[in-house]
Amino acid sequence: MLLNASLIVTIVRKGWGNTVLEASVKAGARGGTVVYGRGIGVNEHEKIFGIPIEPEKEIVLTVVYTDKADAILQEIVRAAELTEPNRGLAFVVEIAKVVGVPHLHNEERR
Repeated sequence: MLLNASLIVTIVRKGWGNTVLEASVKAGARGGTVVYGRGIGVNEHEKIFGIPIEPEKEIVLTVVYTDKADAILQEIVRAAELTEPNRGLAFVVEIAKVVGVPHLHNEERR
């Protein structure tokens, strides 16, 4: 069981998931998972021929050591331009326990 872990959740527009993955790996993460979703925000009321559309999103889940979370998050924010309006959002959640990530368990034992 891995302790001292955090989950970085990044929600971006379709097509930006790889940018987030590359940025997180560059900053020290070992990888991530992209899931696809739909969302609507205050500024997302687009229509095609009068029919409202639901913008597609990419959600990137990245499990990292807590002490590396801030640096990885900063690189994600920079690469995905999250300080600009309507680009997406990211947040960090502390994880109590994690199993199934052997590459992180091996690092923890060193």
